[in-house]
Amino acid sequence: MPYLKREASCPEPLDCRILTAALDLFVEKGYHNVSIHEIQKNSEVSIGSIYKYFGGKEGVAKGLYQHLLNEIDELIDDVLSEIVSPSEQCKEIIKQLFEHTETHPNIIAFIFHAKHPEFLSDERLLCNTSPFIKLRNTIEKGINKGEFQKIDIWVATTCIFGSATRMIQLRLDGVIEKPLPEYTEITINTAWQGIKRVVP
Repeated sequence: MPYLKREASCPEPLDCRILTAALDLFVEKGYHNVSIHEIQKNSEVSIGSIYKYFGGKEGVAKGLYQHLLNEIDELIDDVLSEIVSPSEQCKEIIKQLFEHTETHPNIIAFIFHAKHPEFLSDERLLCNTSPFIKLRNTIEKGINKGEFQKIDIWVATTCIFGSATRMIQLRLDGVIEKPLPEYTEITINTAWQGIKRVVP
């Protein structure tokens, strides 16, 4: 099972093996270029097991999407529970996402780089899922506490996380050659110039 912060159980249950195999295939080849038989072969389970657990390829993609969103949700929850300041929470989230781009690139690629509406048309847009709503809420708290400028929440969110997301995409595309953690400080500092509260 693809996890960000924990090890998969050994041996993996069948449904977990299916999701792990599907993640690698979807990221490597793209959803539309992967057959149910390839998922079956890579997961070493029967076709019947895939249909039993997920009902087909789209069901596998939905299960994977929901599972990985939950992983990002847990990452954000952990940061929010450990750090009080909204601005420091945002910085830590960016730091961890950059680190996970290096250690778990396929998980990050599926969440931040795949074009989900093309194959999961009935799922909510990424920006309207729980983890990304929490990010906006964190920024709103930062605005209310005076840590950020009082500007439109979408503009503020784009200032803080838009540049980080683009850096992740460029790294996954191989455009950025150095590991992302080397860019953490400059990415955060640059984003902060656009949103930090200016004290007269």
